Amino acid sequence: MGGQACVLYGAAEFSRDTDFAILADAANLARLRLALDDLQASVIAVPPFETKYLRAGHAVHFRCQHPDASRLRVDVMARMRGVDTFDKLWRRRTTIELPGGLACDLLSLPDLVRAKKTQRDKDWPMIRRLVEAHYFQNIRKPSPAHIRFWFQELRTPELLIELAGHDMKNCRSLLKERPLLAHAIAGDAQKLERALTVEEFAERARDRLYWLPLRKELEKLRHEKAG
Repeated sequence: MGGQACVLYGAAEFSRDTDFAILADAANLARLRLALDDLQASVIAVPPFETKYLRAGHAVHFRCQHPDASRLRVDVMARMRGVDTFDKLWRRRTTIELPGGLACDLLSLPDLVRAKKTQRDKDWPMIRRLVEAHYFQNIRKPSPAHIRFWFQELRTPELLIELAGHDMKNCRSLLKERPLLAHAIAGDAQKLERALTVEEFAERARDRLYWLPLRKELEKLRHEKAG
């Protein structure tokens, strides 16, 4: 659900860690513990690896010591802001086959884009690249779902203007959902760029607000651990 997924979708070249969205029930967490044991992985920082923290929306962080994954960081989450529950994510997942025949399940591209809408600087250029890559991969034969997704999530003014020119009807139908599309219809790249920045900052603010109580809980855990 993180950088590795972005690599596999063609929007990044490298990621130093691996992030997983998981189902936080007893049986699945038991399987995860066995996998982490195989990786000789231990928790770093806080919170501890407990169901209540995962269900609250925290990420639990691990460092692997197995020779084949030495120093690899693994982060797991069960709940994310603005993203559906695991069962819905799983139904929409993208499964790709890696070299050697191994199947790998990724968050669907729309779900990955939603999960990336955080307060972190590095996530916003990645969102732009993810949607751009999807646009160029599918623009020759787009489905209605593709077009709707691009109008909802493209962050490249030139591409939004181009898309609006090709499909004005769908663009107008989404104006209430995303008012900045009015600038795409007008072909005004400068106003569209400014509106995209305002949209980004509003999303960052919502993410900071979401994490306030979670950060307070982490600070409490750090003080307890230090004491």
